[in-house]
Amino acid sequence: MAEAALGKQAEVLAHGDLARDGFEQVLAVNREVQPPGTKAMAARPAAIAIVRAAILEKRDGKWAEVLRCDERLKNPSGYLAGSPAERVSGWRLEYHPDAGQGLEMNFTPAGVGDSAGQSILVRWNTRVKRYQSLEASHKRFLNELPTLETPSSFLK
Repeated sequence: MAEAALGKQAEVLAHGDLARDGFEQVLAVNREVQPPGTKAMAARPAAIAIVRAAILEKRDGKWAEVLRCDERLKNPSGYLAGSPAERVSGWRLEYHPDAGQGLEMNFTPAGVGDSAGQSILVRWNTRVKRYQSLEASHKRFLNELPTLETPSSFLK
């Protein structure tokens, strides 16, 4: 299922009841390919350089994508709050399983203008039953955005 979502280079980083909701989930990624002889992420050794990631969930015998990280961070309800408006070509991912709250993921855009270095904390929201980003204090979930682009208007 990871290969179907992300291709042959998919790597499963975590598997099990990641959201602590009783359903099987898989965290799969496509790692960023580093040129030979380069040292990746010396400042943050726990972070993994990725190009894409997905969390897949099995319900009623079928797998569905419940979180996608590619050029954007999104779930089936929209773009996660805090996502950069610019397209992102790579991310730094830190993830930590938590016995009480489930999988916690920290996504940091790699080298995208002003948003480089601004991390987006993502966790399963048990109230709405989907992955969402959290605000700076990490106590309140943020609603998804229908679009990240500023609408254009033309005056005549």
